[in-house]
Formats: sequence, C-alpha cells, structure tokens
Amino acid sequence: MELLKAIWSTIKETIQKEYGLSLISYNTWIAPLELADVVGNTVYIKIPSDNQQALNYIQNKFKDFFQVTISEMMDEEYQIEFILNKEETPSEEPVISSPITNKVAYENTNLNPKYTFDTLVVGGYNKLAHSAAQAVAEDPGHAYNPLFLYGGPGLGKTHLIQSIGHKILQKDPNAHILYVTSEEFTNEVIESIRSGNAAAMTKLREKYRTVDVLMVDDVQFIIGKESTQEEFFHTFNVLHSTEKQIILTSDRPPKEMETLEERFRSRFGWGIIADINAPDYETRAAILLKKCENLNKKIDDSIIQYIANNIKSNIRELEGALNKILAFSKLNNIPITLSMAEEALKDMISPHKEKEITPELILQIVCEHYSINEQAVLSSKKTKDISMVRQIIMYLCREYINDMSLKNIAEFLGKKDHTTIMHGISKVEYDIDHDYKFKNNLDIIKKKLLL
Repeated sequence: MELLKAIWSTIKETIQKEYGLSLISYNTWIAPLELADVVGNTVYIKIPSDNQQALNYIQNKFKDFFQVTISEMMDEEYQIEFILNKEETPSEEPVISSPITNKVAYENTNLNPKYTFDTLVVGGYNKLAHSAAQAVAEDPGHAYNPLFLYGGPGLGKTHLIQSIGHKILQKDPNAHILYVTSEEFTNEVIESIRSGNAAAMTKLREKYRTVDVLMVDDVQFIIGKESTQEEFFHTFNVLHSTEKQIILTSDRPPKEMETLEERFRSRFGWGIIADINAPDYETRAAILLKKCENLNKKIDDSIIQYIANNIKSNIRELEGALNKILAFSKLNNIPITLSMAEEALKDMISPHKEKEITPELILQIVCEHYSINEQAVLSSKKTKDISMVRQIIMYLCREYINDMSLKNIAEFLGKKDHTTIMHGISKVEYDIDHDYKFKNNLDIIKKKLLL
C-alpha cells in the first residue's frame, strides 16, 4: 500500500502518456482518482463523488488501463475495483508485495520502480549511454561526473538514469538519491524566492546539496531562468566538489544550447556526454518482446513485426501501442490477432497514407503542451499566455497545412481578418530567433505533431 501511494501520481501520468489521453480527459477523469486501499491482490480506487454514472463510465473506460499499468509497474498481477466516495473498502488486512525492499529510501527518491537495468533493452541506439550509466552505478561520484545524456523525447533517458539510482540503492540502501525534473526544481526555487523567507531557501539548499546522487531530467529548461540557473550552478559546484554524483538529461548536447553560458558548458563536459538515438528495427522488436515478457503476455511475432515496422519514432510510442492492443483485447473480450491489432492501432498507424495534420490537431497538441483550455484559445480572451498559444497555432497552420490560407486560419481561430494572422506569424518567427526557451518549446511541439 505504501509503495503504491508513493507512485500513485506516476501511475496516473503513465496512463495518460501510454494511452494517449487528452489533457481534458485526464484532468476530468484520471487526475482526481484516489488510491483507497489494497486488499490482497485487489487495488481499490476511489472516485471523488457519489455519482454512480461517473463510476460506471470510469470502470468501463479506464479499468483495464489501470490494471495493465499497475501490474506492470508492481511486477505482479492485480485486480482493480472502483468505489464511490461514500463506500468503504473491505476490512481485511492489506497485503502488497514489491520488488523494492527499502521502501522508505525509495519513497524519498522519486524513482519509478519499473525503471531498472533489468527492464532496459540495450542496442546500438543507447550502447554508449548504457555503458556510462553502468560505470556510474558501480562507482558514483568518481567514474563519470557529471553524466550528461541527451536525445529526443521517449527514447529512454529517464529509464536509464533512474536505473542508476536503483542499482546504487541495491548496493547501498542508505544512499541519499534524488530524482527531479527541471520543472519541479524550478518551481521549488520560485516558491522559496516568493516566500521571502531565508529559512525556505536554506531548506531548499539542504534538500539538494546534501544528496549522494542528484538526477535532473530535461535540464535544458533551467537554462535562461536566471534565479533557477544561478541556484543550480551553486548546487552543481557543491555536489561536484564533495564528489557526489550528478546526472543530467537534455534533448540536445550542451554545444547546441545557444544561450548556455560557458561556465555551464565547461562543467557539463567535466564527465561524459553520451547520446541516445532512435532504436533500429531489431531493437524496437526486442523492446516489445521484453515488455511482453515483463507482462507475462504471449504476442504473435506478426504483431510484434507490425508494430516495430510502423512505429519508429520512440520507445514511449512503441510501448503505448502494445498497451493499447492489450487494453483493446480486454475491453472487447477478443483474442489478440493481427487484424485486431490493426484495428486497435488505426489511429496511430496509417500504412497507406502520411499522417494528416489538421487545424484541430494543432490546436489540441499546442493547448496540451501549455496546459491551456482549447475553448479559451478560440474565445475572445487576450491574456498573454492565450495570445502566445494562438500565435503558435497560426504559425504551425501556415507551416504544415499548405492549402490553408490566412483567411482560413483567421476563421478557424474566430478572428475578423488575416492581418492578425500575419502579425501572429511574424511574432513567432521573431521569437524563434531571439528566445531560446520559446524555440525549444516549439521544436518539442513539432515533434509531437509528427509522431
């Protein structure tokens, strides 16, 4: 029960990513769900209302998603029961097994229990990065410090660096390990500054500067944020000078970070910089087979080949496709065949035509990226954030939809004339050349559009 509590947010976020749920659907149905109890091998999940219709909808739509995800992450088969807010779970003493023996140490690390070296498939795409990670796990603070891994989204950077944490904890359960995203680090720095309390900043520094291993995911988002960048710089120096291990990931190498200061560029190069590329066909097939093995599922080779041949972008998409097939089979109570897999993945794989990029798709992906409601963007609101999102949509419609005129874009966004669209596109073009963070976000959105 305690371990499931520790990773409950991760479970829900994994379901959103692997099953392609929209932000609106996630926030409406998944985010509010609470872990109520674990009795034997049954996980009880509470919905925050007494609405029987809501419970029926969630059970029909999402039960298999939770069962597959929880069973995979806990490495054991679990049943799922949804209950209303007013209901009580059975009083039997809850029992839960876990591959993690040191639960207290694990809970304080933010590590995902399924991200270990044992569940990682190694191929030419990640061989150097894997070797460096193994060396760091064997001799943290000395082998390669810092370890800097870079590559596109969904290629396994997070899996690899968290595997290091698990390996170190196996050897030394008392090791103080902390995994954090750049967004979490930034938010904590902002909150400490906002409080105006010296004690808050002291507490922040104690948290990050007293660890044995610090992992920061997507470090590129810290660059350019003055206060956060400065705090990270001093944290880096303190940890490195005391031979504590620093592990960083990014979507690009330091030399391609245009606004990266030389003091960071030189420090990131003190250890080793390794890239992770998109996996080749053989590795994609091996990743799918490994996932089937972890789930104790037998999938015909023709289905593995179908997925591996058609989904080439990243590991997250590969695993998401397999999860979708498993869920489709359970929801419809039908066996897994090649024709069934093709039906389940028809919105992900279109073998006879290129992916169609529509204004609606651009609106959805940009709004999800910035966590802004689609209707707000289509309304007359003119806040700074909404205006920026509108301009990005204008720019992407113009870039990716050849037959969409400025007038058509204006009509789609509810604007009166095309001059507003021209101004918006010009503003985005200017920001691409003058704002590194903006350009980085736009690059990520483009990748999501083309996946």
